[in-house]
Amino acid sequence: MLYDNLYIKEIRLKKEIYKADSYIKELPVVNNLISLDLSSNVTFFVGENGSGKSTLLEAIAINSGFNAEGGTKNFSFSSRETHSELYKYLTIVKSVRRPRDGFFLRAESFYNVATEIENLDSESSMGRRVVDSYGGKSLHKMSHGESFITLMTNRFGGNGLYILDEPEAALSPVKQMAMLTIINELVKKKSQFIIATHSPILMAYPGADIFVIDDDGITKTPYKKTDNYMITRKFLENPEKMMGYLFD
Repeated sequence: MLYDNLYIKEIRLKKEIYKADSYIKELPVVNNLISLDLSSNVTFFVGENGSGKSTLLEAIAINSGFNAEGGTKNFSFSSRETHSELYKYLTIVKSVRRPRDGFFLRAESFYNVATEIENLDSESSMGRRVVDSYGGKSLHKMSHGESFITLMTNRFGGNGLYILDEPEAALSPVKQMAMLTIINELVKKKSQFIIATHSPILMAYPGADIFVIDDDGITKTPYKKTDNYMITRKFLENPEKMMGYLFD
């Protein structure tokens, strides 16, 4: 994986954020962010709920030109203004290369993206349908997990920047492994992924950068040193023992 293949090389926090009247200053990710160097085609942000990993991902996506609720850079719908102002305080250092494709996927608003695709097709009778780029079938007529995999298989074309917020939320373990193969094929096509996740399956992608976000900082961490890996391994090796700890 070559550094020159990256579209986003660094993420910096502007000092002006500390003058802002906003809750985002209290998030661990903001308290500990000065700058992050991205050195892999696949970057994971990992942390407990409330650490701010999804807020950071959202800010990167908006700063990169994506709609706050998800979709491509051509999507401009808004069902509710809920995104934070963190994007105003980020500087995204880009390479000279520009992505030809891109998508911001967030599990919580993917229903709205699927609805927008149908709305766009209902408004126009000319040319190719938007849904044809998503497998030709309404994403609403699939399970949540099937629609995610269909999206990645049919819509993600390579040479792209793909920002994914907890994509495992809709995926079984088998589908998560299928997602790894799709990511790998797209990386071979000069794509970059930035992903917020809890999944120890996705985090296993070879050569990925894993940034663990907590109250102590933002730390690049080897896969097998992450809590996600260690806790999951301990649980699966002896679930009865873990249940004893939990229930006593």
